[in-house]
This record gives sequence, C-alpha cells and structure tokens, in this order.
Amino acid sequence: MQERKPLHEDWIAVILAFASIVLILLGLHPAMPKFSWSSGSELLEQLGSAGNFTRMGGLFIWVLGSLVIAFLLGGKKVTAGLATGLLAIMVISMFAQVITGNTWVRDLGIEIVLFSLLLGLFISNVTGLPEWIKPVLQTELFIKTGLVMLGAGIIFQEILKGGGLGVLQSVVVVFTVWYTTFWLCKKFGLDDEFRMMISSAVSICGVSAAIATSGAIEGDNKKLSHVISLVLIVAIPMMIFMPYIARWMDMSPEVAGAWLGGTIDTSGAVVAAGTMLGEEALKYATLVKFSQNVLLGVAAFFISIWWTYSKKETNQPKPGLRTIWDRFPKFVLGFILVSLIFSFVLSPDTVKAVKGSIKDLQTCFFALAFACIGLETRFTDIFKMENGRPAMAFIIAQVFNILVTLAMAYLVFGGVLFSKP
Repeated sequence: MQERKPLHEDWIAVILAFASIVLILLGLHPAMPKFSWSSGSELLEQLGSAGNFTRMGGLFIWVLGSLVIAFLLGGKKVTAGLATGLLAIMVISMFAQVITGNTWVRDLGIEIVLFSLLLGLFISNVTGLPEWIKPVLQTELFIKTGLVMLGAGIIFQEILKGGGLGVLQSVVVVFTVWYTTFWLCKKFGLDDEFRMMISSAVSICGVSAAIATSGAIEGDNKKLSHVISLVLIVAIPMMIFMPYIARWMDMSPEVAGAWLGGTIDTSGAVVAAGTMLGEEALKYATLVKFSQNVLLGVAAFFISIWWTYSKKETNQPKPGLRTIWDRFPKFVLGFILVSLIFSFVLSPDTVKAVKGSIKDLQTCFFALAFACIGLETRFTDIFKMENGRPAMAFIIAQVFNILVTLAMAYLVFGGVLFSKP
C-alpha cells in the first residue's frame, strides 16, 4: 500500500483556518480570557476568576487539537510532549495578554503580539531554549493560519464606501514605496530575499506582507524574523508621535487618518493612533489600512511569479504554470477566499456577529507565532545581522514612506485632486 504523501503546510493552515471559521459560524468556539486592570488587586482578582480559567482551558484544547490535526496531516509524529510544549508557549502568550490588559498599556494601543515577541526573546536570551519545547515552535503554521483568518476582516463593501479613494492612495503608495525600497536595499548591498521582504513590509501592511512575501519566495526564516522585529519596534514611536505631528500641522481628520493608516504597519497601532485624533480620523485610518491589506494577495501573486522566473537555474527552460503553482503561497488563496465569502456570501448580520470571535482566535494564533519567533531568536542575531544594514535600509525606507503617503493623503483626501469626502 502506497504511503500517503504529507500535506503542504500552506494547505494545512488553510484547513485549520476554515475549520475554525466554520465552527465559529456554528457557535462552537473558545472565548479569549478577559483582562482589564489598573491595580494589582484587580489583576489578582481576574487571574483567579473561574471564567478566565475556563476560557484559557478551552483555548488550550482548541489550539492543541489544531496542532494534532496539523501534525497528522503533515506526516509528523504526535507525542505527549506536544501538550507540554504548547502549554509553555500558551503561558507566554497569556502573560502577554495580561500585560496588554493594563489600562495604561491598552490606551497606548500596543498589541499582544509585541509583548509575546519580547517575552519570547527574554526567555531565549536569558534562560535559553529547552529542547522539549522545540517541536511545538510551529511559527509559520500559526502565522499562516492567522493570516487566512485575517481575510474575514477584509470586507470589500466597507472599503468601497470610501469612494475608492483609499484604494487609489494605497495602489500609488504601495507601488512607489515598494520599488524605491527595493532599490534602496540594493544600494545597502542586501540580498534579494531581504530586499523583497523589507520592500513588502514597508509598502503594503507590515508583518502580514513580510510573511506572505517570504512564503512566495520560500525565504529564510531568520531573515523573516528580523524584518518582523523591525516592523514591530519601529511601529511604536510612529504610533505615539505621528498623531501629535498631525495636530501640529493642523491636518483635517480625513488627511490625518489616511496618513496614519497608510504608514503605520500594525492594525492595533493604526487604531490607537487614529483614536487619538477622533472618530473621523480613525474611520479613514481604518479604511486606508484595509485597502492596503486587500493588496496583500495581489502582491504575493505577482511576487511569486517574478521570483520563479528570475531565480530559474541557468540554461534551464522557462518555468511553466506548474512551477509557478508549486511556488505560489497557497495560504494567500485561503485569505482571498475567506475575504470573498465574508464580503459577498454571508449576510452582513452574520459577519457582524462572528467577526469579533474570529478576530480573537486570529490574535491567539498570531500571539503564539510571535512567542515562537522570540524563542527562536537571539539578540545577537538581531543586532549583528548584516552589520545592521537591513535595519538602516528599513528605517530610511519608512521615512520615505511617511513623506510619500503624507503627500498622497493631501492630494487624495485633502481636496486637491478630488472633492473632499
């Protein structure tokens, strides 16, 4: 009897994401633990609550079940150590959620993924990474599953309500910034993998774009981790200072929101920065951010085709459709399909009812992924990689992105090219 071929990780991520979404639509899903505290007594009370223990237990069983299915589909051996290792990573991500539950931290808009990364980095560099936890470090599986679920939040009708101006700004900015960043990275002597990942991260939508690009080119995980760390670290000062600059420049809410949404690379930071400027600015910040997210699948498609043709072996015939299909990141198809289903198949009432639960589970997968990235990364790798050239290229490209997006925000939303929204 012929042995069954293991399923590709991209397809496994799509299966896990769709299974999770279906169960959520059926009303069967775990709830995320709830933490909202400003004092030690409030925190102790919430840590000891039966409700939070039940939620954490349900979430652990859900993710463990997902991992077991993933291992079986991928042809990997399932052992008792899987539960132990996952428990350790879940504790890290839950601790990160406790930190973000603090009212001061929550007001800043710093996301759970950042603290998951920092806690993982602390453990990896201070205590070292235990061998028994390594089999559970399924970084790409967690991220790809979360990315497919991200499609549920990309609703085309909501984006088009802005008259397409957000899409117009995003297309122009993404093309201009991507090409310029790619050229800049070449000037810094970076290899093509770094150039592709940094260009996509700066120009499209940060972490998600870097991951999709890495999948399209089968990139080095260490380089991907480095780019993700840069995205999260640089997003913090941008989130804090850009709203004050917008006020100082007396920008209209539409222009300010479009500027923030087009430059800040994490959704949570965009919401936090937009909130500081009011409801109208937040609306346009979210609109532009979603417009950029829509371009993720399109960008991954063209990047995979370009990479396949440009990296073919010397004196070999041009790659055919089969080669392009083999190299294409399949989880991007899942992302697009989920977005189409939630945009055109499900009723708006259904989408509204389940959107929050899907977002919670997506955040859980992302938190686990970033904890894994931290556990696999050494500080020496971050600061010594390529003598700091990727960081310099990223920062300069981000400054260029800020200026170009500001100009486009004035042209598109400031009443220069079109009437004001």
